[in-house]
Amino acid sequence: MNPKLFWLITAILLVSLHRAEAQEPSSTRQTAKLYRIGVLTNVRATNPEASRLWSAFRQGLSERGWIEGRNIITEYRQAEGQLERFPSLAAELVRLKVDLIVAVSSLGVQAAKQATSQIPIVMIYAADPVGGNLVSSLARPGANVTGPTFIVSPEIVGKYLELLKEAVPKLSNVAVLFHEDTRPTFLSEAQAAATVLTIKLHPFEVRSSNDLESAFAAMVRERANGLLVLPSPFAFAHAAQIADLAAQKRLPAIYGFIQSVEAGGLMAYEASAPEMFWRAATYVDKILKGAKPADLPIEQPTKFEFVINLKAAKHIGLAIPPNVLARADKVIK
Repeated sequence: MNPKLFWLITAILLVSLHRAEAQEPSSTRQTAKLYRIGVLTNVRATNPEASRLWSAFRQGLSERGWIEGRNIITEYRQAEGQLERFPSLAAELVRLKVDLIVAVSSLGVQAAKQATSQIPIVMIYAADPVGGNLVSSLARPGANVTGPTFIVSPEIVGKYLELLKEAVPKLSNVAVLFHEDTRPTFLSEAQAAATVLTIKLHPFEVRSSNDLESAFAAMVRERANGLLVLPSPFAFAHAAQIADLAAQKRLPAIYGFIQSVEAGGLMAYEASAPEMFWRAATYVDKILKGAKPADLPIEQPTKFEFVINLKAAKHIGLAIPPNVLARADKVIK
């Protein structure tokens, strides 16, 4: 072929391709969709403890190629201790037409589920999702909710009492602090464990932070020599206030959240929260890639952490037995 003719044909083809690309709709050329993730939580994400957990979540996402501002945008909605705000915040995320909702705590998941049956929901910190009617079963959730669950089963409450008994050998009267929204099975399991351990329980229900001081005053009148704080969104949101009151009343206490110990509480036994948030990111990844929540089995925690605060023990005059200290995953000195 004549060289001049060859270059003329090549030039014409290049111009034609360029014009075709210019006329192609932008939606066709764009390969990466920007997904909008809604986060429904109780505690403000900038809270020191919460920030650590959300960092684990973002790390899990980034390891799978999901980067904030590049292919995902996160919309945070925080109740900040006002649990009655969950339904309105969930409805707000639905109006934003998010692609997926990450809901923290059983109450958050419940509010999100009531707000939408179409948008996928990944739960974190949801206790007893089957008993709480959040899903049909752990193996096949069956609707638009899935994710890692917080507690293996209500029997974990017995573990709380066992650890408290080991730390306080003369334990006999235990106050049980619970919120009105705490799962009823937690209290029944506590009563069953107390019978085995020959401990008398004194349940105290609170509905708001305004009830805490009177509840602790009543614990003293009942001569409680130990305290079990059942896990709930309320206990998480008011961890510092509860730990402070327990210290004032010199009550050895065990909690279901490590945050409570970091806020000054004595002991906590909890499923590893950072791992749970990291695992939640794997669910987000699968769903954004096309998986259906109904088909993703709910994972139960396999890693637990037992934390002891020796500063808190010293403050209330409690000597933690060496065998209990040896079992701790972390000791705050």
